[in-house]
Amino acid sequence: MTILSFTIILFLGAVTAGIIGSLSGLGGGIVVIPLLTILLGVDLHYAIGAALVSVIATSSGSAAAYVREGITNMRLGMFLEIATTAGAVAGALIATVAPSSYIAVIFGGALIFSAVNSLRKKEEHVVKESSSLALKLKLPSTYPVKKGEEVAYGTKNVIGGFSMMGLAGMMSGLLGIGSGAFKVIAMDTIMRIPFKVSTTTSNFMMGVTALASSVIYIQKGYIEPGICLPVMIGVLIGAMIGSKILMVADPKKLRVFFAFIILFLAINMIYNGIKGNI
Repeated sequence: MTILSFTIILFLGAVTAGIIGSLSGLGGGIVVIPLLTILLGVDLHYAIGAALVSVIATSSGSAAAYVREGITNMRLGMFLEIATTAGAVAGALIATVAPSSYIAVIFGGALIFSAVNSLRKKEEHVVKESSSLALKLKLPSTYPVKKGEEVAYGTKNVIGGFSMMGLAGMMSGLLGIGSGAFKVIAMDTIMRIPFKVSTTTSNFMMGVTALASSVIYIQKGYIEPGICLPVMIGVLIGAMIGSKILMVADPKKLRVFFAFIILFLAINMIYNGIKGNI
């Protein structure tokens, strides 16, 4: 395969990854890594490096809009970033010494978890009372629902959410994914943050988490510009296309359809990992 044909296939695959990631809500890395490793035969560590770069680009672009609208809880996000950044660095360090086959199996398991979690019914719950630690850290806030109307919400179980965020960061650094499913569970299920706030704050955090772990991959030489550039541009274009499709399509049906695609990719990664093909 020539460099030109490799780049074209990679770019088109990244566009597809961006569309699927945008429509499923799980990010383009979930498709980019199987594409690079299984279809194009790229070493898993270089694939993770490219996926991390795409996470940084897509998170930075979409997070700005949510911050501008006032939905993202900036104070909460920056506090939890302490845990995710530490976890991301630890995960990246583990990934550089762990066998690729083991990482592939873990990646497949994370994909299955993320796909199943994307299908669960999301309920917008708002707690009014906050824990004493949350009040000391000034984590409770408000978010807009209509023009000129805001909803106040409280925060619970700060320690539990902080611990879960450390795991989310580790999964991000180890697997090269945004690990948004783990972040949303930490805020939505454990800390009882409203779902809209947890998803937008998670998106805001993804770029910083990926940046922390990408430093380790850069030091180890796993960030290859020839791979990262077409992936980054392709995923960005795909994400924009996906957002347009999402405006006119039924999001529930799309999530079900793409959940099955993600499950297929997960099974392939686990199979190839067990067989030692990655």
